[in-house]
Amino acid sequence: MSRFTARRTRVAVSIAAVALSALALSACAGSSDPASSSSSGGDAAGLGDTTIQLSWIKNEEFCGEFFADSKGYFTDAGFSSATLVPGPSTSATELIAGSADFGLSDAVAIGSVVASEGAPLKIIGTTYQKNPFTILSLKDGGNIATVADLKGKKIGVQDPNTSLFNAFLAANGMTTSDVTVVPVQYDPAPLTNGEVDGFVSYLTNEAIIVANEGYETVNLPFADNNLAFPAETFVATDDMIKNNPEKVKAFLKAEIQGWTDAIADPAECARLAYEDYGKDLNLDPKNSEAGAAAQLSDLVVSDETAENGLFTISDDLKDATIKSLSEAGIDVTADQLFDTSLLEELYSENPDLVKYAG
Repeated sequence: MSRFTARRTRVAVSIAAVALSALALSACAGSSDPASSSSSGGDAAGLGDTTIQLSWIKNEEFCGEFFADSKGYFTDAGFSSATLVPGPSTSATELIAGSADFGLSDAVAIGSVVASEGAPLKIIGTTYQKNPFTILSLKDGGNIATVADLKGKKIGVQDPNTSLFNAFLAANGMTTSDVTVVPVQYDPAPLTNGEVDGFVSYLTNEAIIVANEGYETVNLPFADNNLAFPAETFVATDDMIKNNPEKVKAFLKAEIQGWTDAIADPAECARLAYEDYGKDLNLDPKNSEAGAAAQLSDLVVSDETAENGLFTISDDLKDATIKSLSEAGIDVTADQLFDTSLLEELYSENPDLVKYAG
């Protein structure tokens, strides 16, 4: 698979295709390779099998899941097996159809389908405390370091990210009349060859790839400029939360253990992706290592997680998310989008899990 194939369609899928069809479509969860399934005859809690829908391909973005799987944390928690299904996907369709128990997504994707379709989904925790979207530019090119620097610039925007980019502009008192929007795909060649001044990217993907190609880059992160929302959120159905709370807590416990290991060993985090779970994707080890280090230091941990544990979502972040969604034309309340009660209950029952840093 090309490093840019099907790149980051998650936000748009939620705003367009998923919003139109999530309640009607069913999806095949598929089968994972042997490395993405763990099994045990113990099945201590009798929770049976579980299927986890990933939002993207099996790269370093999911190394916490890889640790949880390879070290047996899912089976220790009581699952007889755990299957990691690669995306791209917002997870909404799979969760509603029942082909996945848990999904990885983002607040814009899930907020969109909840608002437009009344989908019975909730965010139960989040891997990334802030979203990784950025306007990527070159130091000797557009050099877009501040929102003011955007004015008059040509910005490459993928069609799926149009609504998100418009929301970013609106959150900063700007409109598309302040810039020139240039339709692009996910390969940043238009940026490096000078066709555009800035390029909508992921801090942990295209921004790293371009820098590793020898360019001096500049980033304007959305999360640091008035468009805050969590990403790589854990999502479950209302029914799962209400009727299978122990299954939800077991899943979250295994994930916390997996991501605790990832934080402690970023190099192994990357290796699990390029050498094991994503071995068929021809991932570049250098890019995987840089991506793992960036997400673990800048996105996964924060003051909130240091105080309350991984995956927790502060009231301030919930409020900021609702404001961001409103800027994108998505009308949803915090109570409709979030339910972190089981995560809080898990930490109350297992306070040692909070101490991911040692």
